[in-house]
Amino acid sequence: MQFHLLSFEGPDAYATVGGLASRVNGLTGALAGLGFETHLWYVGEPEGPGHELRDGIHYHRWCQWISRYHPGGVYDGEWGKQSDYAGSLPPYLLQEILGPHLSAGGRAVVMAEEWQTAHAILHLDFLLRRLGRRRRVELLWNANNTYGFERVPWGRLRQASRVTTVSRYMKQRMQALGVDALVIPNGLPPDAFEDPDPVALRALRARLRDRTVLAKVARWHPDKRWSTALGTVAELKRLGWRPLLVARGGGEPYGAEMRALARQLGLRWSDRALDACGIPQLLAALGGVEDVDVVNLCAHVAPAPRRLLLRGADAVLANSAHEPFGLVGLEAMAVGGLACTGCSGEDYVLPGQNALMLETDDPAEFLHLYRALLAKPGAEPALRRAARWTAKRFAWREVLGRIFLPRLDGSAPATPLWPLKIAPGPDHAARRALRAHPALPLRHAGAG
Repeated sequence: MQFHLLSFEGPDAYATVGGLASRVNGLTGALAGLGFETHLWYVGEPEGPGHELRDGIHYHRWCQWISRYHPGGVYDGEWGKQSDYAGSLPPYLLQEILGPHLSAGGRAVVMAEEWQTAHAILHLDFLLRRLGRRRRVELLWNANNTYGFERVPWGRLRQASRVTTVSRYMKQRMQALGVDALVIPNGLPPDAFEDPDPVALRALRARLRDRTVLAKVARWHPDKRWSTALGTVAELKRLGWRPLLVARGGGEPYGAEMRALARQLGLRWSDRALDACGIPQLLAALGGVEDVDVVNLCAHVAPAPRRLLLRGADAVLANSAHEPFGLVGLEAMAVGGLACTGCSGEDYVLPGQNALMLETDDPAEFLHLYRALLAKPGAEPALRRAARWTAKRFAWREVLGRIFLPRLDGSAPATPLWPLKIAPGPDHAARRALRAHPALPLRHAGAG
């Protein structure tokens, strides 16, 4: 069995924006670890090799000729990349890799992620049917979020592939669109369960002794309830708790609004600009915070210091108003952190048993639940232990073995659905070219 994952995001810094990169990196690593031939097709850095075999995974960087004109990351020039990806990748994949594998009697699974790949999966379905090979390939399309749903041709996509999503919450959101998706949850890679360095953990706690440390790692977006986090800090401070919020957002403009809100609430905010954020840099950034209420980490936090922060904090505010899955909450639980999640896509949460569930935007809710937890002898350590046990059920190998692989039965719909009209967007020339030439000349990124 061959596995092919189609995704805009991937392991390169150029292609890493959020949870999608974590998902595809973890999924490909787990598939390769099980011995499957695994390929990841993504919009990688423009100067990297077009094809690279590393740790048993075939990495294919696509759209590189476009990315050279768009240095701002994977979604810079998104419409042109989407059109090129849909038109040029399926013919190349079929001719160079998938076709020979099928001719030799093999089978394959192709799983595409998010709205940007929907037209690619439709094109591949069309080409496979034209060659009479469709029954040997399982086509899946996965929704990680509702973003871009208005651009998805749902009717055609349902007929061309099996539609999946990451939580029951997302399944319900999609049912309103007439889509009955299969739920295949996200998973965690092996390093997510590694204990933080004990020396660094002791140093972190010594540096922040006598503080109530809250951590929040999320995009700067209203859905992530940053304003509630700041309100919680303000309320704890009013009550004399000496709170410290360690925040890691992104480059979104909403961060400036939260900085202004912190000032309105009387909170002292400190940006800690870092070239990188390993464990030494994290510990250094958390020095000299005696008179600070909010520390904003202005750098990507690598996995090891991220685990240190999630474990060392008194609580991790991973609650959102709209959360398709809640990967940060699960990551916190994997290292024995006290996760405070929302109540949308976090299917893994048993409120009060393995995490605290915050259902409103009222800062008093956290204070009430946290006080109640601390008031019960042994309750907090027991919750942290239960959190780790739960997270282990969401290791990628567990998800693959219990949920994903048993659902692969080789079934396929009957009707070819390509070519089709590309959804409207700013790149009109690219859309016209794709409509005129559904099977564009093969152009592999690494070949120029």
